[in-house]
Amino acid sequence: MISFIARRLAIGALMLLALSVLVFVLLRLAPGDPIDAYVNPASPLSPDAMQALRDRLGLDAPLPVQYFGWLRAAVTGDLGFSIQRVGVPVLPLVLERIGPTLLLMVAGLAIAIAVGISAGIVSAVRRNSPTDVGFSVLAFAGISSPAFLTALLGLYFFSVQLRWAPSGGMLTPGAGFSLGDLLSHLVLPACLLSIGHAALIMRYMRASLLEVLNQDYVRTARAKGVREFFVIVKHAVRNALLPVITLIGSTIGIAVGGAIFIESVFNWPGMGLLLVNAVETRDYPVIMGATLIIGATVIVVNLLTDITYAAVDPRIQVA
Repeated sequence: MISFIARRLAIGALMLLALSVLVFVLLRLAPGDPIDAYVNPASPLSPDAMQALRDRLGLDAPLPVQYFGWLRAAVTGDLGFSIQRVGVPVLPLVLERIGPTLLLMVAGLAIAIAVGISAGIVSAVRRNSPTDVGFSVLAFAGISSPAFLTALLGLYFFSVQLRWAPSGGMLTPGAGFSLGDLLSHLVLPACLLSIGHAALIMRYMRASLLEVLNQDYVRTARAKGVREFFVIVKHAVRNALLPVITLIGSTIGIAVGGAIFIESVFNWPGMGLLLVNAVETRDYPVIMGATLIIGATVIVVNLLTDITYAAVDPRIQVA
């Protein structure tokens, strides 16, 4: 187990290195100049002042020098300083946004797992029934709906038209913190984030459970007179969950992408909103730091998924 974890961590480190190179190159290939967003157009700087600003920000150095300088500092935990927020270190800025994003993602994935697995079980047990057809139609609609469209439609109908939930933010401005206020702001974006994941989990759970229900040990349990409920729950569902566990771990990256749209639409103060603002202002250090933290989180979650898979299925060896 220890060698397996060490091997996966080494592969994850190489993936983070490749990710940082890719993001760095793409940022430099993008049109525009971060200095343009840094300087106030109402009071333009002289050429000498612009050059001095470039020197101070390290933007005049060759690209390999810029990258390896950033990488050397990042290894020690120093992700640099934000270009837009003068004097603000990137690492604390990113870390303070992780909490809201994790809250949104955990709530969304919890809803998706509960709804997706339950609907998949019902759909498989009642195969080809109107319930199965209805769940399948809803699942295909959920999978086909892009995150930005789901977020905008959900905001329009449930916040603007029906007024069932707040239209944005994490807490009511000017009001003290309360759990009820937080939950009222969390429910709608979390439910919208869960739609695509719940639909995908439902389809996988249905297909996996249908395959398991045709296995010999399930027929044997039924022949022994075991009640159908225990046949499904005790014998079939546990084995059908194995591919679903892998799917849940692999959708963490997709959930990050969906969270970016959800946070932008609902003005949720998380990593997604921070990344969108950083891209708009070409804040290179914030983009690099946020991408690195998100990539590390996804790699760790995938590692935990593999360990969980091995714990659920004793046949899997992680030597």
